[in-house]
Amino acid sequence: MRRKYTTENEESTIDMTPMLDIVFIMLIFFLVTTSFVKESGISVTPPGAQTAVKQERGNLLVAIDKNGSIWIDRRNVDLGAVRANIERLRAEYPEGTVVIQADENSNTGMFVKVMDQVRLAGVENIAIAAAENK
Repeated sequence: MRRKYTTENEESTIDMTPMLDIVFIMLIFFLVTTSFVKESGISVTPPGAQTAVKQERGNLLVAIDKNGSIWIDRRNVDLGAVRANIERLRAEYPEGTVVIQADENSNTGMFVKVMDQVRLAGVENIAIAAAENK
């Protein structure tokens, strides 16, 4: 009997395809499950409060500047359009909290009207932005 020896040089390689597939699937998962913050579009100076608590979740921002202009999603909106915009944003982010950012020199009446429109849109969880006094 003859024994046959193979003298071929076989290189061993590691197949990276399954690992790359898993990395891409994880990337897609994290992108889909990430909650994106909708900015109001303007910078306001909120009033200070000693009892202000930092809130981690606040997805839907509504800003009222010192002139009484309302800003949602980087757009200046009319008071009558607040409800429709909040309903649209709530459809995109159902668990999001609505945060009203009113400038400290804004009109309180406008703030109450905006808060009323947000409540008419079906939002019960409303937060008011305030700066922390130290």
